Amino acid sequence: MRVSVFLIMDDYDNRKDIVFAIILVISTLAMVVRLWQDWIVAVSTGFMMLSLACLILSLCKKIESLEKTIAARERTMRINLDAVTQSVNKRCDDMANDVEVVIDTLSRRVYR
Repeated sequence: MRVSVFLIMDDYDNRKDIVFAIILVISTLAMVVRLWQDWIVAVSTGFMMLSLACLILSLCKKIESLEKTIAARERTMRINLDAVTQSVNKRCDDMANDVEVVIDTLSRRVYR
């Protein structure tokens, strides 16, 4: 259930980014229509609009990829931390048992 909620949120974020890119394209096209007298400005504005929209979408994808990588590393670190915690707990228990054995041995020698 948790994964599906994140997928729905990712789809929503992707749609939002695409809508903003479309708004950017439409607004730039509206500006280009006004500048058709100078075709160099119109073409360069069109290329600038397309490259900016692609750049924004590319950045969104890279950020999404980084978020997934960070989540994977966090999971790995949690698993490693759990393993280290279990190992340390086992060593502490073993050491406590060894100390109890030594104390029992010493107390037997003292009472003899």
